[in-house]
Amino acid sequence: MALRVRQFRLGAMTDSADTRRQLLDLIDELAVVRGKVTLSSGKEADYYLDLRRVTLDRRSAPLVGDVILDLLEAEGLLDSIDAVGGLTMGADPVGTAVMHRSVLRDRPLDSFVVRKEAKKHGMSRRVEGPDVSGRRVIAVEDTSTTGGSVLTAVEALKEAGAEVVAVAVVMDRNTGAKEKVEATGIPYLTALTTGDLGLE
Repeated sequence: MALRVRQFRLGAMTDSADTRRQLLDLIDELAVVRGKVTLSSGKEADYYLDLRRVTLDRRSAPLVGDVILDLLEAEGLLDSIDAVGGLTMGADPVGTAVMHRSVLRDRPLDSFVVRKEAKKHGMSRRVEGPDVSGRRVIAVEDTSTTGGSVLTAVEALKEAGAEVVAVAVVMDRNTGAKEKVEATGIPYLTALTTGDLGLE
């Protein structure tokens, strides 16, 4: 077992199903808060899913990067994209995790951060990090309810001259985000769903 953990940390070949299982276990342990809550979208739910408890945790952050990379590879996109990122702040640790894990796979990707609005000073940029103009990018998000946040990022990326190849979400709630994003003509990819946690 010790050898396997060492190989995993070094970025060697891993079992994507096992990676998903490990991440689901940590999401269930760290991120699921059961009880009536009102989501940022205004909708009510029987649980709250705080994915930042996962994407910012030292144990699960590498798994987040790996499941997104596995998803992009399965969709045949990994070799044709240049960068990943999304709307601050939910997407920030996701993009960073993907960037770091991509280096270990010898398929390095840049990361970027999309501001909710442009800075009022300096270069007045909405997309921070390496220039995305003319580059093929993936807009990522930790979890999506209505798709509004990630579509805000998509709009900013297009304005910055990027080609948005797809949206990739760590965990989808199955509450309409997929349909809203795909209505714009952009593929919506999800690594995990709340159904995988038995929350539906």
